[in-house]
Amino acid sequence: MELTVLAVALAALGACCYAGAARLQHSAVRTITVRATSTGERLKMASLLGLLRDRRWLAGLSLLVGGTALHAVAVAIGPLIVVQPVGVLALVLAAVLDARRSGEPLTAQRLAPVLTATLGMGLFVVLAAGNATSSLPPLTAATDALLITVGLLAVLGLVGALSSGGLRCLALGVAGGVSYGLISVLIRLVAQRFQLSGEIDPLAVLGVVGALLVGGWCVQQAYASGPPHMVVACLTVVDPLVAVGMGVGLLGEAAGTSPAVAVLELACAAVALAGVTLIALRDNKKPAPSGAADPERVLVAAHATSPLTDRTEP
Repeated sequence: MELTVLAVALAALGACCYAGAARLQHSAVRTITVRATSTGERLKMASLLGLLRDRRWLAGLSLLVGGTALHAVAVAIGPLIVVQPVGVLALVLAAVLDARRSGEPLTAQRLAPVLTATLGMGLFVVLAAGNATSSLPPLTAATDALLITVGLLAVLGLVGALSSGGLRCLALGVAGGVSYGLISVLIRLVAQRFQLSGEIDPLAVLGVVGALLVGGWCVQQAYASGPPHMVVACLTVVDPLVAVGMGVGLLGEAAGTSPAVAVLELACAAVALAGVTLIALRDNKKPAPSGAADPERVLVAAHATSPLTDRTEP
């Protein structure tokens, strides 16, 4: 039980890192895409390479790496169905950071869906922590997880390629969530198999690397197409759904859960999902008042007229 508590604490700290990374990287991506085209939407290879010179994006990458490391340790020592839902804290922090950036007050209307999602996931974690079980996963677990994920990513990638704006952001954000959920599952598989049998599954390790690359690409493209709160909301709900679903279906982590507790867990998950959905559907980026300039376009214009045009904005 002590390890589970430590895992939850590490996952919460990792969620804080994810929220900060989302804010910094979204700002950098939107700036560079608006600079490249009139509407943004898509990141070209030149734009992706340009991000490597942006200090905001690199700072976000550092937070992302730190958060991933913390989350990997949490998943390695704690059950997926307990650790993964803690990531909802990233959504809470992202909503607060969005409000601060836009200058809008944190009203009860704005906070209600955030608190709903937090309460639902918090109760789910408490219930799951007392009923999660660990056992040696089947040998086909990694292959099954990879096949399921590849199928989902193929569909989402097609939707993203054929759409634009909010739908593209949604499709690619969900694809990022699927990829990150797979990473947690594979890390858990590697840790369990090593702890229980002393073996390491090379397919699972390769899957982690591939999912990191695919998920990272999808998230950056989603940032270019929509607001950060929508991307974080997609990651927050899809990542734990994928990981918890595979943890239950492929790893058998809920084998000791009674029907009554399972119903309560589903109710809590539904409450959290409702809160996240409301946040995702809410338009945080209201149009600028008449005569007011878009701050991102002001930043780009200032960059274009600066004598130091070969340098990235801090």
